Amino acid sequence: MAPPSSSTYPAPAKPRGGWLLRLGEWCARHFVVVIIAWLIALGGLHALQSAFGGTYSDDFNLPGTQSNTGAELLKAHDPAAGGTGAQVVLHDAAKPLTDDRSQVDQVVGSLQKLPHVLSAQNPLPSSSSSTSTSTSLSKDGNTGYITVRFDVNPTSLGDSYLHRVDTAVKPLRTAGVDVEYGGPLGELARPETKDLTSEAIGFAVAVVVLLIGFGSVIAAGVPLLTALIGVIVGLSVLSLVAAATTFAGVSPTLATMIGLGVGIDYALFLITRHRQLVMDGRDPVRAAGRAVATSGRAVLVSGCTVIVALAGLYVSRVSFIGKLGAAAAVTVITAVIGAITLVPALLGLIGRRIDRYRVRPTVAEGGAVPGTPSQGGWHRYARRVERRPWWFLLPGLVVVGVLAVPLFSIRLGHIDDGADPASFTDRRAFDLISTGFGPGANGPFTLVVDQRGVADDNRAALADNLQKALTDVPGAASVSPLTATPDGDLLVGTAVPARAPQDAGTTSLFNHLKDDVLPKGVSGTNASTYVTGTTAAQEDFLDIIVSRLPLIIAVVVALAFVIILIVFRGVLVALKAAVLNLLSIAASYGVVVAVFQWGWGGPSLGVSGTVPIESYVPMMMFAIVFGLSMDYEVFLITRVHEAWQRTGDSKDSVAHGLEITARVITCAALIMVSVFGAFILSDTVVIKMLGLGLAVSVLIDATVVRLLLVPAVMTLLGRGAWWIPGWLDRVLPHIDTEGEPAPPPAAP
Repeated sequence: MAPPSSSTYPAPAKPRGGWLLRLGEWCARHFVVVIIAWLIALGGLHALQSAFGGTYSDDFNLPGTQSNTGAELLKAHDPAAGGTGAQVVLHDAAKPLTDDRSQVDQVVGSLQKLPHVLSAQNPLPSSSSSTSTSTSLSKDGNTGYITVRFDVNPTSLGDSYLHRVDTAVKPLRTAGVDVEYGGPLGELARPETKDLTSEAIGFAVAVVVLLIGFGSVIAAGVPLLTALIGVIVGLSVLSLVAAATTFAGVSPTLATMIGLGVGIDYALFLITRHRQLVMDGRDPVRAAGRAVATSGRAVLVSGCTVIVALAGLYVSRVSFIGKLGAAAAVTVITAVIGAITLVPALLGLIGRRIDRYRVRPTVAEGGAVPGTPSQGGWHRYARRVERRPWWFLLPGLVVVGVLAVPLFSIRLGHIDDGADPASFTDRRAFDLISTGFGPGANGPFTLVVDQRGVADDNRAALADNLQKALTDVPGAASVSPLTATPDGDLLVGTAVPARAPQDAGTTSLFNHLKDDVLPKGVSGTNASTYVTGTTAAQEDFLDIIVSRLPLIIAVVVALAFVIILIVFRGVLVALKAAVLNLLSIAASYGVVVAVFQWGWGGPSLGVSGTVPIESYVPMMMFAIVFGLSMDYEVFLITRVHEAWQRTGDSKDSVAHGLEITARVITCAALIMVSVFGAFILSDTVVIKMLGLGLAVSVLIDATVVRLLLVPAVMTLLGRGAWWIPGWLDRVLPHIDTEGEPAPPPAAP
C-alpha cells in the first residue's frame, strides 16, 4: 500500500543525505587527520585544564531572598559577624578543653591571621572571668568549636588553603585534641575521590554488554573509546569554564555520568547502522557516511533534545541549578561531536575488519525493509504486540503506577552532614556537635532585625517585645538574647533548633520564625526581620525550587513536544512521547522516595538512616531523564516513521521499528543503567540519589515504556498517530532524522 499523501497524513519528500553524509564520508576517508585532531584536542585541553582549570564549590547566593538580604545587612553593619561561617570542632576525651587553653588561644590567633578570615570566635570563657559561660563549649567541657567566618566560601579556596588551616590547628592535634572541620570548611576537607571505581564498573558492564550485543571485540571497543575521549575532552572544557565562574561540587561527577551514558549510546546507534551496511556489502567509507546521514541525524536530534531539557533548568532563575544543567550539557555536546566525527573516522580506519576477533557469531541489525521475511525473538515479540496491544498496554501502566505511588509522600529538603560516611571530617564534626550541644547546633538560625526605621526612644520597647515573642518558641532548643551591632542599627540573635538541619521540624521552625514570631515581635513598627545563616539559605532555596519546579516541567515538556512534532510530523506521536516520559519519570521518583526517604534498602547503599530528597534532585532528574528518554524515543520512532513513509502501513511499521531497534535499545539501556548505577557506590548521598534515580528511570523507560507502552499505544493509534493539521505542517520547519534513503542492498 502506498503511503498517504493528503494534507491530513502528509508524507514529506525525502531530502538528500546533505552535509551529514559528506561529513561522515570525509571523516571516514581522512581518518588520520580526524583522529590526530581529536588526540591534539585531548592532550591540549587536558594540559590547559591542569594549568588554568578552576575548582568546584557549592557557593551560591539567592538574591532577593530574605536570608540573603539578612546576610548582606549583617555583613554591612557587623563585618566580623557576617560572611560564611564554618566550625573547627575540638574534642578532648581525657580532660576539659580549658586545660588546653594555651593551645586553643594560639590556634584561634593563627586562624584569625589567615587570609579571607573575618573573625575566629574562641570557645573558651575569658580567663579573667572564670564564671562566664560560652555557648561554644559543652557542659562537660570536653567539646567545643571555633566559629570561623570567611569573606568567601571556603570551598572555593582549594587544597592549598586547607593545608594552611591544618598548619594553624596543629598545636591542638599535637596536644592530643581531636580536631574536625564542619560546614563549608568540612566540605573543602572531604577526601577527593581519586579512584575510578564507579567509572570502572560501568565500563566493565558496558564491555560485557557490547561483546554480547555485537559479538566482536573491535565493534564493542569503538563506543567505549569514543565515549571516554568525549568525556575527558568535555571535563577539560568544563574545568576551564569553571575558572571563570562557579560550578557546584557535583558538576564533574554529573557531567561524567551523563557524558559516558550518551557517548556510548550515540556511538552504539551509529556503529549498528554502519555494521549492517557493511554486512550488506557496502564500501566502509560510504557505509560510515550513510550511518552519519541516517542515525547521525537521530543523534543530533536526540542530543539537541537532551541539551534543551538541561537548558530548561535556567527557567528556575537560580544560577546554581542552571549551571548544573550547563555542566552536564558540555559532555553531551562533546559526545554528539564525537559521534558524528570520531566514530566515522575510526570506522574508516577499521574498514571491513569491524567483526574481527569475534566472541560469538555476529547478528544482523534486522530486516532492512519493512515487509521482508524476518525471524527471531524480537520479530515474534513485535508481532505479538501488534496483535494484542491491550495485553501489553495495561500491565505496563500497572507497573508504572505501582512504582509511582511513593511519589505522593515525597519530602524535599537538604541532606545534612549527618548522612555522610564516618570517614568524612564533616560527619565526625556533626556527631561531636550533636553529642555536645544537641543536633540543632549543627544548623543554627541567625535572627536579624533592622531597626533603622525605629526611633531611638522606641528601640528598648522593640527589644522587649521581640524577646517576649522569642520566649518558648516551639521547635527551638534555645534562643539567645538579641544584641545590637556596634552601630546600633541591627539586633542580632541565634535560634538553635531542637532537631537536626535536615529534619522536617527544623523547616517548620524556620517558617514559624520567619512568618509568625519575628513579624509579631515588630508589629506596629517600621522594623524589618530576617532569618539568615546557612540552614536558612537552604530553606529559602527549597522554597524557590518547590515553587518553580512545575514551571520547569511545563517548559521542558513543551519544548520536547515541539521538537518531536517538528521531526515526526505527528501531533499524537509528540503527545504520546511527552505523556509516557512523564509516567516513567514519576515511577523513578517513586523508587528514589522509597529507598532514601522511606529507608527501603537505604542502609545497604551506605546511607545512614532516612533522609529527605535533596531539593534540587527532582529538578535535575527531570531534565536529564526527560532528555535521555527522548534518545530511545527518537531512535525507535525514527525507524517506525521510516517504515511508515515507505509502506503507509501503520501497524506493520510499528512492529518493524520495534523489531529492528529492540536489541540495540536494550543493549544501550543496559550500558546506561550500569554507568548510572555504578555511581551508587559514591560516598556522596546526592550522587547516590542521582545515580539510582537515573538508572531506574532508564531501566523503566527502555523496558516498560519503550517495549510495552510505546508500541502498544502506537498500534492503537494507527494512522491517527501521524495526523497533523495542514496549516501546522506548513508552518513548522522540516527536519528529517533518516536522511536520504539508502539504495537497495548490493550482493555481499
